[in-house]
Parts: sequence; structure tokens; C-alpha cells
Amino acid sequence: MKIYAAPMEGVTGYVYRNAHRKYFRGIDKYFTPFLTPKQGKGWTSREKNDVAPEHNRTLVLVPQILTNRAEDFVRMAEKLADCGYGEVNLNLGCPSGTVVAKGKGCGFLADRDQLLHFFTYVFDHMREGIRVSVKTRLGKDSPEEIVPLMEIYNQFPLSEVIIHARILRDFYKKPVNREAFRKGFLLCRHPVCYNGDIFAAEDFRQFQDEFPTVERVMLGRGLIANPQLAELLTEGGSPDKDRWKAFHDEVCLGYEDVMSGERNVLFKMKELWDYMLPMFEDSGKLGKKIKKAVRLADYKEIVETLFQERELKPFEAGKGQGQE
Repeated sequence: MKIYAAPMEGVTGYVYRNAHRKYFRGIDKYFTPFLTPKQGKGWTSREKNDVAPEHNRTLVLVPQILTNRAEDFVRMAEKLADCGYGEVNLNLGCPSGTVVAKGKGCGFLADRDQLLHFFTYVFDHMREGIRVSVKTRLGKDSPEEIVPLMEIYNQFPLSEVIIHARILRDFYKKPVNREAFRKGFLLCRHPVCYNGDIFAAEDFRQFQDEFPTVERVMLGRGLIANPQLAELLTEGGSPDKDRWKAFHDEVCLGYEDVMSGERNVLFKMKELWDYMLPMFEDSGKLGKKIKKAVRLADYKEIVETLFQERELKPFEAGKGQGQE
């Protein structure tokens, strides 16, 4: 089983990815938060830093691109190939209202004629040697859309199809639709990766029992909440609080090195704690203190107390925190 780390805007940048790779096992491939091509403009400094080869030497990374313009996709894919990336991923799953309103992400799924034209142009014009994968939802408005979508995907030499088993209105919280995923999986001629609602050992076992021939899984918010998740799923064992603390400290120091001002560092770390806090026993009061901290020194003292005085919840059957 191959396990991938899903991208999350604002969270899984190169500082986070490198720290995760250093302290935890089990992830075969990481994906960047989406890069957005802009006509007549180059990469933003964030995008440039996030895909810089010197920032990603220790892991396998796939840049993800968000666009509905085939010309822009080809241009960015070839630029990324020049940086050494052999695969790029097209985002066809983002449910953000501003993204969907522009006909991108999950919104692109509603215009299948344009999607067909997009892929036709890409594979007619992009230079050889660049692998293209997609991360798709089941459809925009109905899970039944996965059938005509697969008819499109099957016409092109995609390297992989990652299926998030929800539609647009499901966002991230409604239950996944594994029957619709099954339809897509059986129809797809390409390697398929499953994404959605795997947070704990029992979830993983149930999925493997239901889909014994699916060999790739992508972990999203469950992995942010429990950075040891992939390792625990594949190797067993128990959460290692010492490694969690070392991981946290490395992420925090990494942000201190690359960001200006304590406020920006605190914002990034508090966002991470939104996912990780529920993994600790009796974390409510200390969690509130973390969120209220305005000085980095105070924040670090509170986090030190949390790791010293609170235990990680056992890794057992049932759902964890967050959604993919």
C-alpha cells in the first residue's frame, strides 16, 4: 500500500513537509498546496520557495496546479519539469467558493466539454516526459458524474487518478460515498488512489476489506491532526509523544527562520493546533491558552506544559479528528 500526504493550503508547505519527513515514516509521496498560474506573471515568492529543489531534497514531491486554462497548465508544468519535477497534479477537487466560481477546482468538473478540450490541448502540446495526475471529486453536483468523468480521464495517458469520494456540496464533512468511488475505480484505466475519511486503524482496515485491490490511499486532515498516522496504519505501535514534540519544535523554528514577526509564526502554529489539540487528553484549557497567546515565548511555555502534563490519546478503532 502506498500512502500519500494530501496538500492543505497554509499548512503543508515545505517547512512542515521537511519536519514531517524527518520525524515520521509511512508517506510515499507529498503534494504541494496548489500553485496558480497567472498570465504574464511568474511565481509568487511563496510558490517559488515551496517548490525550490533545495527545500525538497529529502522527500518525493508532486506540485499541484490549479487552473482551467490548458496553456497555463502546460507552461507551469514545463517550468516545474525544468526544476526537476517529473510529475504534476491537476486540482479538480477544491470546493472553495471563490475557486469554484471561476470554474476551477471542483467547479471545472461541471463543464465536461471544456475539460475534454483541456486535456486534449495538454497532451497535444506539452513536451514528453512529464507525468500528469489528477485529484478529482466524484463530480460537482452528483456522484453519478464520476461515470462520464472517467470516460474523459480514460482517453488520456494520466499517471494516476486520486478520487476524493465526495461532491462539491459535501465539502469535507459529509460522509464519503464509497459506492460512487467503487464505480469510478472499476471504470478507471489508470492507477487509482482513494481519499476520504481515513483517520484511525479501524477505518483503514474497513477500507482494505472493502477494496482489497486499491493500492494507494491519500491522507488529509487526519494526517494533520495525527502526524504519525501513516506510520501507525502501516506499522502499528503507539503514538510517540517525544517525536511529536520534536516535530512541533522543528516546524516552529522553521517558521521563525523564514517569517518576519512573532505574530505570523503564531498564526501558523495556532492553525496547526486546530487539528492536533483534539489528539491530546484533557487539552481544553491549555488549548484555549495556546489560542490566546500573543507572545512566542508564552506560546512555547504553554506548549511545553501541554507535552509534559497531557498524554496523547490511544491510537485505536474509530474516527480521529478532522476530515480529508
